Amino acid sequence: MNYEPARKFCFKCLMTLALIIFCIVGSFAYLSLNPLALFTQQAITDIVIYTARFFPPDFSPSFLQKVWIGVLQTLAISALATLLAAIAGLFLALPAAGQFGHSAKVATRFFLNFLRSVPELVWAVLMVLAVGLGPFAGTLALALHTTGVLGRLFGETLENHSPNATHALRLAGASHVQAFIYGAFPGIYSQLLSYSLYRWEMNIRMATILGFVGAGGLGQILYYELSLLHEQQASTVIMAMLVLVIGVDMISNKLRRVQMHSLG
Repeated sequence: MNYEPARKFCFKCLMTLALIIFCIVGSFAYLSLNPLALFTQQAITDIVIYTARFFPPDFSPSFLQKVWIGVLQTLAISALATLLAAIAGLFLALPAAGQFGHSAKVATRFFLNFLRSVPELVWAVLMVLAVGLGPFAGTLALALHTTGVLGRLFGETLENHSPNATHALRLAGASHVQAFIYGAFPGIYSQLLSYSLYRWEMNIRMATILGFVGAGGLGQILYYELSLLHEQQASTVIMAMLVLVIGVDMISNKLRRVQMHSLG
């Protein structure tokens, strides 16, 4: 019988584990965090009492109609923002991948890093100041941030793709855009679609948060109801958010399975 030799003692692995534990313990100490405070009798009692105020949810027809409008707004904000960002990111991916020279690559990547380094909530506040309260501000905020994310992902995907087909089309006289559409895009579109669907799922959740700064959708309804201490109405909004996220996740998974089946 063949026996595999015993693995040697990994001193480096042990030191890495010890460093991670030290950082975790040090972080708790530095932030003065006490996890046991969650399990005190007073904390548990307060949580139970406050949670009970959310039940039963408000299922009155008038409020459900209001929530339904918020659901449609949230869905439209996230979908439109993701679509705009995917289109913009696709065009910015060309210079970000170095298709137009090193200077254009550096400038485009700096621009994309700037867009995604600014949080969505900050963009939302700026857009609310620019165009006023409502779904338009939320759409612009999500589109700007998502453009930075998708543009960088699309650019890296294009940069890592084999350039043979693109170079052949360029030698035949095609432009950079034509070479990308007919040479590179057929080989990377499935990955671009996966990135876009994933960001759409994230934007659904983020669109609800942007409502807290007046950017429309379910988040704005939730903020309004919580501000008035209407916990039962807030519970209905939270349930609508959960159903919406689950529904979008199912649609996204279905699209991915169809995509994988079409690729064989």
